[in-house]
Amino acid sequence: MKFAFYPGCVSRGGCPELYPAAVKVCQRLGIELEDLVGASCTGAGVLQEKNELLGDTLNARTFAMAEQKGLPIMTICSTCQGVMSQANKRLRGDATYLARVNDVLKEEGLSYKGTVTVKHLLWVLVEDIGVEALKGKFTRSLKELRVAPFYGCYIVRPSWALEFDQYPGRERALETLIEAVGARLVDFAGKTRCCGFPILTINERNSVAMVGKHTSEAKALGADAMVTPCPLCHLNLDGYQPKASSQRGVSIHMPILHLPQLVGLALGLSPKEMGLERHIVSTRAVEEKVGLRRGARVPASA
Repeated sequence: MKFAFYPGCVSRGGCPELYPAAVKVCQRLGIELEDLVGASCTGAGVLQEKNELLGDTLNARTFAMAEQKGLPIMTICSTCQGVMSQANKRLRGDATYLARVNDVLKEEGLSYKGTVTVKHLLWVLVEDIGVEALKGKFTRSLKELRVAPFYGCYIVRPSWALEFDQYPGRERALETLIEAVGARLVDFAGKTRCCGFPILTINERNSVAMVGKHTSEAKALGADAMVTPCPLCHLNLDGYQPKASSQRGVSIHMPILHLPQLVGLALGLSPKEMGLERHIVSTRAVEEKVGLRRGARVPASA
């Protein structure tokens, strides 16, 4: 199983622990990755609001690079997944528009034929490897860990771009994965709502209030941690949680895990290998729950 790897900007910038964690998990699972060297940012949806053609051209360039390799694209960012999916739908659905974009790409010797698929690691795990096959690879018990899912915006909407009609399991893929690793699912209403990151620079107070609401709600329901497939959500939920605690006047302390970190722990990888020490909100309680720190109740088998 091989993919052209599109990690996105944040996994090597604001959340540098995500990229190596994802690579280590893929190595354990036999997923071969070939980096798309020189690929550009997707535009994160922000660029598209101002200039959709420019945003789609940038994404078509990335698609053309993967097409030359004869590989589908795998990403580890929900925002990248959503933006690329929308761009791909527009390009595939309008031959005249695609030709217009390719006219720009030809200056670089590139052309997109419309054959590339883009899949988030979450979907690769659930759809391509499969839940039962995954379970056979896990070596560490997470049965004492209570985990709440947090999708972020772009991996659940718009559904027309994400092919939910063809893959209905995508609507609860994160819950499926939490259950597959053996953790206890803590479902909550905020799991598909915005984390607040898009408005952070224009309305920080409301953005931070959204962080406080989601993390507090998950904690009140008994979650030990939240897991997200979106590094932008991680930036907000983890990085601004101390400010959210202060704004609400309560202690929250809700560890936020990247998707590969949760899977990596179940695969027997260490907290250091998963970069857990890089988080703003300490993951010590998570490590204790899975038997990796003194006072833990569950022994590690890795």
